[in-house]
Amino acid sequence: AVQFKYVTWQLQAALTNLPHSCFQISDEVQEEVVDLVRGQLKREMEKKGALDLNIFSKIHDILAHHVDNVGSQSEEPHSQPETLSLENLSSDHLELQHVALLISEISGISKSDIKKITSELIEGLENARVDDSAKPTNGDSKTSDEAKDSPDSVKKPDTVAMPEDFRCPISLELMRDPVIVSTGQTYERAFIQRWIDGGNRTCPKTQQKLQNLTLTPNYVLRSLILQWCEEKGIEPPTRSKYEGSSVEVGEDRLAIEALVRNLSCSSLDERKSAAAEIRSLAKKSTDNRMLLAESGAIPALVKLLSSKDPKTQEHAVTSLLNLSIYDQNKELIVVGGAIVPIIQVLRTGSMEARENAAAAIFSLSLIDDNKIMIGSTPGAIEALVELLKSGSSRGRKDAATALFNLCIYQANKVRAVRAGILSPLVQMLQDSSSAGATDEALTILSVLVSHHECKTAIAKAHTIPFLIDLLRSSQARNKENAAAILLALCKKDAQNLACIGRLGAQIPLTELSKTGSDRAKRKATSLLEHLSKLQVL
Repeated sequence: AVQFKYVTWQLQAALTNLPHSCFQISDEVQEEVVDLVRGQLKREMEKKGALDLNIFSKIHDILAHHVDNVGSQSEEPHSQPETLSLENLSSDHLELQHVALLISEISGISKSDIKKITSELIEGLENARVDDSAKPTNGDSKTSDEAKDSPDSVKKPDTVAMPEDFRCPISLELMRDPVIVSTGQTYERAFIQRWIDGGNRTCPKTQQKLQNLTLTPNYVLRSLILQWCEEKGIEPPTRSKYEGSSVEVGEDRLAIEALVRNLSCSSLDERKSAAAEIRSLAKKSTDNRMLLAESGAIPALVKLLSSKDPKTQEHAVTSLLNLSIYDQNKELIVVGGAIVPIIQVLRTGSMEARENAAAAIFSLSLIDDNKIMIGSTPGAIEALVELLKSGSSRGRKDAATALFNLCIYQANKVRAVRAGILSPLVQMLQDSSSAGATDEALTILSVLVSHHECKTAIAKAHTIPFLIDLLRSSQARNKENAAAILLALCKKDAQNLACIGRLGAQIPLTELSKTGSDRAKRKATSLLEHLSKLQVL
């Protein structure tokens, strides 16, 4: 426990002193991630039984000095007395020695130096105590006891022992609005909502899959928390700074309905402004996405996909992308006739609109029935392949992700190959400047190669030499995927097997069979066995 608290203290100190401005961290990340982790570390240190933080600071300074001067210390006589014996230590000092020993163990300091470190620690703390007692006191200031009893002082939840069930498992803060998820666990609404909005579909505490995204208010627990706060004289928890948005739609449905009406008004500027605001709101929370859909935003946004104004079109397709994050909206978007106009945006819109249209297709295709519908829509896969060929870096990534997801469905594999997907994939395999592009190309090829017609086309596209090159020089994950694709190409195909033999695949395969991941070793070993049989024949 002491060692854990010391490491926690070090993490807290490191994060406190970290110059965030040097890393160009956005305000959103600063508030939602950095400050949250800082708060969690601080609360962990303030839990009951925490050691005096002054002790940690002193030990840290002594250990740092010891490590910096380890060479000189080994040559010079110790200035501190090493005659400190257990008999000369009081019970408090024995406890200090125990703490110093535990912390030194995880800091790599030998036990032989513990007595010296303990001596320095005791002397430093005694000197600090003398300095504190010598400081003049301010006669006008209140004593600690007076301040404690002052009616103006407000107790905080962390100053008393709080029942663990009252803390949100994510934020570790006292819950204001506890809600229950489908696994039966309770969280603060704002934090579990952010978890879900980030695309997570598991319970943070149990890692079980969430059967649904319903958040049920835990009124019993909320009542117990309020009762506990009243008994302890603690101010009840207020709205967290991680909550809130430009419009609190849960409390202002009228504002949402007004925005949706503006999507259909005669003024282009008002339509554009409303679409931009809905785009922002739909990005922020599931509650917003639900209310926007209930207010009729989806049909109005689908109509705006055909707008001749590029910016309005971009706002509309991005709004639909953000709305589709909520699973129940996916069906409403497809039923609302959005697929064909989204594909049109994918073909002719601005680059940002095309990127977000591809991302929307990926999001919608997460539902299996939609994979079939989108894949069979004329021009859909062709438009994604074109973006994969000529789009921006982000556009190619969005197109690759959408195509991979669509190609999980067998019929879409053939459609993708006939639409010319192999040409950009081979180009991506050659792009040594972007490891991400290579990874994406291999991922798609690993799905396509399971179809016989696609397997033949992949071999004819001269991918085998590039796959063998990846076995020699690529990252471990890419080597593994390259070996898996080669094995699929060579099964029951002596021509492809002979090809990889002629191109010298045995050496990198032998190396991979010894040093790769378990999956890579299996694939490489199987390929080597096939090559060995071919040579015997």
